[in-house]
Amino acid sequence: MNLLQTLVAFVVALGTLVVIHELGHFLVARWCGVKVLRFSVGMGRIVWSRRFGKDRTEWAISALPLGGYVKMLDAREQGIDQIPQAELHREFTRQNVWKRIAIVAAGPLANFLLAILIFAGLYMHGIEEPSTRLAEPPAQSAAALAGLDRDDVVRSVNGEPVTGWSELRWELIQAAVDAEGGEGARIAVDRPGRGEFTFVLPAAALQKADLEEDVPGSLGFDIALPPPAIGRVEAGGAGGRAGLRSGDQVTAIDGVPVGDVAAFMKAIRAAGGRTLQLDVRRGGDLIRLPVTPDAEPGKDGVTVGKIRVELLGRPDMIVVADGPATAAGKAVRKVWDTCALTVKMIGRMITGEASWKNVTGPITIADYAGQSSRIGLASYLSFMAIVSISLGVMNLLPIPVLDGGLLLYYSLEVLTGRPVPERFGEIAQRLGVGLLVTLMALAVFNDVARLL
Repeated sequence: MNLLQTLVAFVVALGTLVVIHELGHFLVARWCGVKVLRFSVGMGRIVWSRRFGKDRTEWAISALPLGGYVKMLDAREQGIDQIPQAELHREFTRQNVWKRIAIVAAGPLANFLLAILIFAGLYMHGIEEPSTRLAEPPAQSAAALAGLDRDDVVRSVNGEPVTGWSELRWELIQAAVDAEGGEGARIAVDRPGRGEFTFVLPAAALQKADLEEDVPGSLGFDIALPPPAIGRVEAGGAGGRAGLRSGDQVTAIDGVPVGDVAAFMKAIRAAGGRTLQLDVRRGGDLIRLPVTPDAEPGKDGVTVGKIRVELLGRPDMIVVADGPATAAGKAVRKVWDTCALTVKMIGRMITGEASWKNVTGPITIADYAGQSSRIGLASYLSFMAIVSISLGVMNLLPIPVLDGGLLLYYSLEVLTGRPVPERFGEIAQRLGVGLLVTLMALAVFNDVARLL
């Protein structure tokens, strides 16, 4: 069932983004007076098509489900002698360079606009997410060394207000990327009962953040969780054998108070085969139960302890909702910042500062599509918006065969007053195809490596 949901979520997301991208090209081409011969979702052999409209444009679905295209009246493809004299004025290459730039740029811009609309809608509707209340930072972590403490509520990062955990996470990622320029991060927090404080994460600490994994976690930031409470107890598990019951509240392990669910889980996992004394509040009574977690193999051959019980307790949750104007402004900034971060990461990969393992392909995208759809509609729409931005940015890269490559040609034409030589365009096209195929192969390789 999960596999089916993943496939459906992937097809719907990718299909929607491709249609929006190509609609951008199509609508601006029509607006500029260029005749559109075919609008295809997918590449390769056409499996279904119908013709509509005054121009009898062919709307098609093609065999390869990755991508799509808009085929316009173009003398480079049809041959000038095959185009009726009455339609020459609607041929693509006869349009002035600014119209051609507008037509090519319209695809990526449509992706950015879609992302803005999705984010604005989500911000207006309101998103439930964890608050910015922090768990106790691990000793020697960047957060702990800066002076942050348990239950601090983060209010801003480098002057940018943060309301929910997703905003805090985003600002920390940007701070980690910008740290290469020697910039630290100013973290403003409310400390319960003591007022507002500002702490500084130095650039050196931010530079050590793991950009390929959990940036906040690698800096010592984690969501504050409530004290551990027992839910369902699995029969025959270590917890059940020790006498734990649903509703028990664990207050201490071996006489040491347990702060939250995460601390309790860490202690259990580290005690495989070793007996722990749990102080448990049951109703109005405080009792002590000896529990010996079962030692089981974990990742990388490390033994972990498990007691087979469900732990209850959610973090502090808030609903972040904005008015239309604020939501639109936040959406535009989110898209801009995401584009800037994507370009910076591409630059870091080119210079060797970031791993090429960050290049992902259709398998990873499909996996994320399935995961986000199972979480909920808001998560799925956020996923679509992020992928839409990535699609727009990737298409603007100055690689021949992509929109960015064509925009580079037309920009040179604006500067020199004449089009790029046809022979140069053909050579660049071949190089672009080779580079694109290499990137796709790398992406698929990384996807398979993640699965294995």
